[in-house]
Amino acid sequence: MSNFVFVIDTNKRPLNPVHPGLARLLLTQRKAAVFRHFPFTIILKTASAEITQPIQLKIDPGSKTTGIALLSNDAVIWGAELTHRGQAIKDSLESRRAIRRNRRHRKTRYRQPRFLNRTRKKGWLAPTLEHRVKTTLTWVNRLIKWAPITGISQELVRFDTQALMNPGNQWYRVSQRRVSRV
Repeated sequence: MSNFVFVIDTNKRPLNPVHPGLARLLLTQRKAAVFRHFPFTIILKTASAEITQPIQLKIDPGSKTTGIALLSNDAVIWGAELTHRGQAIKDSLESRRAIRRNRRHRKTRYRQPRFLNRTRKKGWLAPTLEHRVKTTLTWVNRLIKWAPITGISQELVRFDTQALMNPGNQWYRVSQRRVSRV
């Protein structure tokens, strides 16, 4: 599967993505110019009143990677995988923690302990989870600018953390889908 090329008109409104061969033809005939290299997007030099087809954005979240696909009439026209930085974020937090502990145990002047700064704001998420949410949301917003997306659907996966703690119990996954309109 080759990813289709995103097309925007002269007013930067998204049009239907086109096959790479047609995009190459538009570029060689100088009817379009390269707007972005990734994801590859072209901008038309003349105004277009083309009627766009509905495109569905599908998201499949995961712990290490998130899958994103654009579907038109049940055919995948663009797909990508977001690789998350969860382990890198965890490593940098552990490094900060080690530096902080080393600073506390040095033979330096007395510092009064700080203990009233442990509250978390409402809606707090762990840094790795926050990264996953924000990068996925960033890519959704980018794709909305470059493709005429009419609906977004995301697979929601829940699993039993207690079953992971007690391996004697069989753990399971329950999947459900949530569909929202843009």
